[in-house]
Amino acid sequence: MTRRKPFGERLHAAIDARGRLCVGIDPHPPLLRAWGLADDAAGVREFSLRVVEALGGRVAVFKPQSAFYERHGSAGVAALEETIAAARAADTLTLVDAKRGDIDSTMRAYADAYLADGSPLAGDAVTISPYLGFASLAPAVETALESGRGVFVLALTSNPEGGTVQRAQADGTTVAASMARAAARLNAAEVADGAPLGSVGLVVGATVPDLPDDVDLADVRGPLLAPGYGAQGARGAQLRALFGDAWGAVLPSTSREVLAAGPDAAGLRAAADSALADVTAA
Repeated sequence: MTRRKPFGERLHAAIDARGRLCVGIDPHPPLLRAWGLADDAAGVREFSLRVVEALGGRVAVFKPQSAFYERHGSAGVAALEETIAAARAADTLTLVDAKRGDIDSTMRAYADAYLADGSPLAGDAVTISPYLGFASLAPAVETALESGRGVFVLALTSNPEGGTVQRAQADGTTVAASMARAAARLNAAEVADGAPLGSVGLVVGATVPDLPDDVDLADVRGPLLAPGYGAQGARGAQLRALFGDAWGAVLPSTSREVLAAGPDAAGLRAAADSALADVTAA
């Protein structure tokens, strides 16, 4: 078996080829209804595969939100597995938005599920939560780097209550800054070997009002997922201003703005093209 290239390198190549856009696959009930689909596992499967068929090979990354699949039990999880497989067949990276975080053997089990070779739930990367301590993520980071996959660590989320944790200080350093610095340390070896991006990314909400003074995102040298582009209000110029010198690593993520243009494939493509044009203009 040919060894998979590191995720950061593969993501950089995908952005070069298709532009910096991540499309979320969020089959929540209102969208299913708008598409004329049932709110069940079969509807979720049909919704997801239509998105992949319309946009596979046209955008850099798909981001299926696992919660919308899990709510339908085992059949919903099977639909997530099929969505990941379809994206792989379409030669499009997948970031599974699972936001897992735990300690010891439980975190190892999550890593096996979402990052290990042979698991049907393993895409190319997964979102993880560090709020049991960054070191608790070690099993996920190790598994990701061993398998050529990536992780995106929650750092600065756009929900109002997130700041009470992420902007809190310990020994004069914000929690967000400590997460960014830990990611930077992990990316240093890959970047030193010539990788354009490391494989340990951060999640930084596109609509956060500002960055804490001690957060240097350019120093992370890994991908920066920016959810909240589009329907939640952020546009390309706003992202460009927020991320500054780190712009080259930013991956804007949009869901509703593109998905609301379905179920027609041409509508989905037009909406994705419009979003990409706005981001590219920035």
